[in-house]
Amino acid sequence: MAEPYVRPDVRQFLDYVNALPSQRAYELGLAEAREMMVRSRQVADAPTGELALIRDLAMPGPAGEIRMRLFDARASRDPGPLFLFFHGGGFVLGDLDTHEPFCAEMARELDMPVLAVDYRLAPEHPWPAGVEDAMAAARWAASSPEALERQVTGLVLCGDSAGGNFAIVTALALRDDPAAVPVLAQWPIYPAADPDKGYPSRQDFGEGYLLSEKSMDWFEECYRADSRDWRYAPLLKSQAGLPPTLVTTASLDPIRDQGRAYAAACVQAGVPTVFREAAGNIHGFINLRRAIPSAADDIRENVAALKLLLGQEGR
Repeated sequence: MAEPYVRPDVRQFLDYVNALPSQRAYELGLAEAREMMVRSRQVADAPTGELALIRDLAMPGPAGEIRMRLFDARASRDPGPLFLFFHGGGFVLGDLDTHEPFCAEMARELDMPVLAVDYRLAPEHPWPAGVEDAMAAARWAASSPEALERQVTGLVLCGDSAGGNFAIVTALALRDDPAAVPVLAQWPIYPAADPDKGYPSRQDFGEGYLLSEKSMDWFEECYRADSRDWRYAPLLKSQAGLPPTLVTTASLDPIRDQGRAYAAACVQAGVPTVFREAAGNIHGFINLRRAIPSAADDIRENVAALKLLLGQEGR
């Protein structure tokens, strides 16, 4: 492979991270790995910023209570769409706090309520626990429960990495449910869209680019998914009939090619699709706006593309 393009601020960040004593998730242990992801937000991500509303909620899930967090730039609003977000973290890490700055930014930029879902994590809750929570959360939110204090007319499904997998699977589940509220768009961000299939990017960027191949192996061992089931490998199903789709990848990401394959499958199925790749950037960039300032431009450009898909060019 020829030497890949790396942005200057990405190179500076990678040089710093790679010079640290090893802090790989699979070496730290579960509790410390989760705590490290929470702590890293304080040094690597932008602040949450001001919003009219940030409120914790809970809903009854398939196996107990599911925690959620609602973000809105307005204290109240007329009926409209809801942005439903599933965090990344390899199905093992991440929570409402790790992705709070991104969710708050989406509430401001899109001028719509954002609901983040704290689904069950592996290995305590292996597949399909987390994705079952994701699908249940979508149906709950779409029913406009009193707890939201908002009338939901449609969903915009979004998630990063493992959460991108959940966004796609949830979109497929709701597509096949004639009683479901409409999904207006989906936005999988560097999604784990075809996790059981080997792609060149896994080897090309599996070491030295933040997300490592060994970490991914550990995530997969924890998640214990059935690779023959579409709720893990959504490309086993046709994508025909899905809503307008924005697929975002990073060029230095070991799972980059999964996102590329997913975008191609959507195009081949006739789904209105926009594909954007953050050239010279790495997996996880939506959580790295302080460490990698140019990531903020990637996010803004993707939000502009999503607005076009939603017909909100003037907003």
